[in-house]
Amino acid sequence: MGVCNVTPDSFSDGGAAFAEADACAVIDRLVAEGADVIDIGGESTRPGAATVSDDEQLRRVLPAVRYACARSAVVSIDTQSPAVAEACLAAGAHVVNDVSCLRDHDLASVVARTGAAYVLMHARGKQEDMRGFGGVPNDAYGDVVADVLTEWRAAASVATSLGVDARGIVFDPGLGFAKNAVHSATLLARVDELVRGAGHPVLVGASRKSFLTLADKGAAPLERVGASVAAALAAVAKGATLLRVHDVRATRQALDLGRRLATLQVPNDSTATARSLTGRELS
Repeated sequence: MGVCNVTPDSFSDGGAAFAEADACAVIDRLVAEGADVIDIGGESTRPGAATVSDDEQLRRVLPAVRYACARSAVVSIDTQSPAVAEACLAAGAHVVNDVSCLRDHDLASVVARTGAAYVLMHARGKQEDMRGFGGVPNDAYGDVVADVLTEWRAAASVATSLGVDARGIVFDPGLGFAKNAVHSATLLARVDELVRGAGHPVLVGASRKSFLTLADKGAAPLERVGASVAAALAAVAKGATLLRVHDVRATRQALDLGRRLATLQVPNDSTATARSLTGRELS
């Protein structure tokens, strides 16, 4: 899953795809580099980021969604807004990526009504109140894997009770969302337990996050590619189905080498990955 942030303030690449032409160029690059899914968002989800109105999100993302769909890409809309999700699905998007852990039940109703796939990420609290890696105490969780699974399963149960097809739900443990560096690293190290405990495909989004380079505290997001690729390999080796990444080519190269060396079980084509995302074919 390649990232296209149509925002001025995302933590890693804010502004790089804010103009429509730049967003289209990013989509072209992601497709050329082999992204199976393009995740398009118009609101930064970094801890403490301000919320963006539905109208402004749609102004930002709809041209990019339409362009990606015209490229025959599988498109995910990264939003917590039911109205934004519905408009983007009507424009051709296939997937809703919800980083709120279903704070707004109307979002599940949109997913249910449209039959979209649904990435449900674990989180606690509102985005604007969320603290970064350094602001979450270690004792915020008991066993972070067990606690995240319990809380996520409760949200997934609400989603299915509202009509969301369980076959289309993907579990994202939410690295860095209401979690510190220790919590996030623990979740990454124990992805195999998350896979077994969730009973759904698991998406890991570790790309360029600061917890990856604790030994190199001065590394800027763009300088964390090596650690991001290593995290991706570790996640796939432990059973992750989908990776949300900024650096598609570097990640693809590592996964392809892992496949050739028979150390990783990686789908050979985009269609297989799309099927594993949703549990069914995407049109």
